[in-house]
Amino acid sequence: MYEWVKAAHIISVIAWLAGMLYLPRLFVYHLEFKVGSQASETFKIMERRLLKIIMTPAMMASWGFGIWLMILTHAWNNGWFLGKFFLVVLLTVFHVVVSKWTKELASDTRERSARLYRIVNEIPAVLMIFIVILVVVQPFK
Repeated sequence: MYEWVKAAHIISVIAWLAGMLYLPRLFVYHLEFKVGSQASETFKIMERRLLKIIMTPAMMASWGFGIWLMILTHAWNNGWFLGKFFLVVLLTVFHVVVSKWTKELASDTRERSARLYRIVNEIPAVLMIFIVILVVVQPFK
């Protein structure tokens, strides 16, 4: 059972992170077009679908399978897991933030610059690197 749960967790994390890496980039491209243009409306649809159909279900699956793995392995007894858990909470907070930004762009609110979206686009990648290192190397046993 453990291997199946672990595989499902990895698959859902990959789907979640793919969306987390792509959505802020969509915001950058979205801002290149005028409010009300056909392209702007298309980006709204793409952003909403990415968030609602892929990212949010993948995040929920990642948490569900992750908690299941935590229970199966008693991972909470390890320092590396506590670090990973903290970083996953930060990734979840980032998910909530980009969800808010998606809604703002859908309502044609453009308070942030493309530059900001380019910068924050790196946040999930950095978190992912540290999470993978903690899981694979397990430096704090």
